[in-house]
Amino acid sequence: MGLLDFLFGNKTEKIQDFKQRGAIVLDVRTKPEYKNGHIAGSQNIPLQELSSYLKDLKKKDRPIITCCASGARSASAANMLRTNDIESMNGGGWKSLEGKL
Repeated sequence: MGLLDFLFGNKTEKIQDFKQRGAIVLDVRTKPEYKNGHIAGSQNIPLQELSSYLKDLKKKDRPIITCCASGARSASAANMLRTNDIESMNGGGWKSLEGKL
């Protein structure tokens, strides 16, 4: 185990754990960005609209892996979800995440 894995955990292992538990992949890019390419089966809720969907996402009672173009917006989204007691993690950029799923 490397130092980064020790400090932050192994992201790939966490992604696989979330996936095994039926995680929702939530892409928080804009609708035009999403239409230009996305992970098959992912849901698109732009970051600026996410707060309007918190109740619905909480009702699904499934972990959520957020993604975007680079990982910045998805980090904000994962934090917002955790703040609202929704189990979530930042999956980072969607192209990178796609390879880990």
